[in-house]
Amino acid sequence: MLTIGQLAAYAGVTVRAVRHYHQIGLLPEAERDASGYRRYGAAAVVSLIRIRTLANAGVPLSQIGHMLEADASAFAEAIERIDSQLRDEVERLETSRKQIARLVAGDSLALPPEVVSYLDRLREIGVSKRIVEGERDGWILFAARWPDRTREVMPWKLAQLGDPQYVRLYRLLSEVIESDADDDPRLEEIADIMAAGLAEQARTSGDINFGGVAHDDLPFHLMDALAIEADPRARRLLDLMRERGWASWTRMERVARP
Repeated sequence: MLTIGQLAAYAGVTVRAVRHYHQIGLLPEAERDASGYRRYGAAAVVSLIRIRTLANAGVPLSQIGHMLEADASAFAEAIERIDSQLRDEVERLETSRKQIARLVAGDSLALPPEVVSYLDRLREIGVSKRIVEGERDGWILFAARWPDRTREVMPWKLAQLGDPQYVRLYRLLSEVIESDADDDPRLEEIADIMAAGLAEQARTSGDINFGGVAHDDLPFHLMDALAIEADPRARRLLDLMRERGWASWTRMERVARP
């Protein structure tokens, strides 16, 4: 007859596991011998091995007791059900692993791959880290509100970077954000390029399906606020855009005239 330690060792589990199985009713406790020690027989070893095998296979402990008592048909049905649950869990974990892998780059957090490619392209043309980070955060706000529209807009945004004026715009923004001037004269040229870009967008907007984007104010207000929080000089840029007839650089909205 075996002590609890011998029983555990033979079945390949810990003494703590055996005691836990006792506590939850999976494995009956043995009677004590004359010396006061519990002694386990062969049937207890078989039961413990079966419990260990099911537990190692991923069967929840709450279901093992029923399975040990089930007939062949019920046992097979239970195994099939558990296998299906495990497959679902494996798929969930694989999806999580892929998401975690995409987060290594940082930009992928809350952004679709198309936007990540756009941010990479900005880096390639020499846009400063602070401007790229601002673009990233702005696209996070946009994508959270309009995930489907984001993918539709990105080819158009990438195409813009083939225009020398847009490349100059980002380079000017990069220079200004690294400067200390409160009213940098380059803001005037930045506003000119942005205003011309908005006018062009308004002219060609029929090529892009913006859906309800244009009528949803909150994300655009948040994007403007994001820029101002990052650099208070953005307020001056907003004023310059209004002087040129546009409410902001983030959307095709004309300033209302009295």
